[in-house]
Amino acid sequence: MALKRRPSFNPKSFLAKVGEGRSVGTYRSDQIVFSQGDPGDSVFYIQKGKVKITVVSEQGKEAVVAILGTNDFFGEGCLTSQARRISTVTTMTESVIVRLEKAAIIRVIHREPAFSEMFIAHLLGRTLRVEADLVDQLFNSSEKRLARLLLLLANFGKEGKPEPIIAKISQETLAEMIGTTRSRVSFFMNKFRKLGFIHYNGSIEVHSSLLNLVLHEEPHIETYTNGPAG
Repeated sequence: MALKRRPSFNPKSFLAKVGEGRSVGTYRSDQIVFSQGDPGDSVFYIQKGKVKITVVSEQGKEAVVAILGTNDFFGEGCLTSQARRISTVTTMTESVIVRLEKAAIIRVIHREPAFSEMFIAHLLGRTLRVEADLVDQLFNSSEKRLARLLLLLANFGKEGKPEPIIAKISQETLAEMIGTTRSRVSFFMNKFRKLGFIHYNGSIEVHSSLLNLVLHEEPHIETYTNGPAG
């Protein structure tokens, strides 16, 4: 008697459906998904939209540390020892977001290799992005940091075609994310527009020519095959 073949598991289909330990919510723009200090009891997946992640210091200073979009996860710190959220996540557009309870995502990670592969790819991608951001802050000028950020926000280098950046991202937010002043961001944005790298009238449209600024004289990180000499 032939064994019944188990249907293949599709992570995207799984995340699109309400089920045990997972729900799908529709959020308006500027709606808080969770706040710094809330219990860390679930992981979230963005089906559609954009969110920003902010942190507030003990002195009350707020900083934007990341902007995430479609197909990104967030809140995965709850899978480690983070009992409380260390950041606030707020939608930047109307968004559709899946909430997976901690037990539910641990269960599917253990049972479904396809989901584990997708989730690990996300974690590795986030780690590489953090490393690239650190190199960017250490070695690049604020002009190049802004150019790189605009390209990332416009989806260059990801699957699918580049998209206009939403108008909601203010120059103050861009300045916070690259570690400079709003006046510097304004100066560079005007320069990029005059050079034809970007166009903005409400929303910002990033042209592929902006890549030339980022790729030219990229910081070189020396590697050692047998360790550094000395």
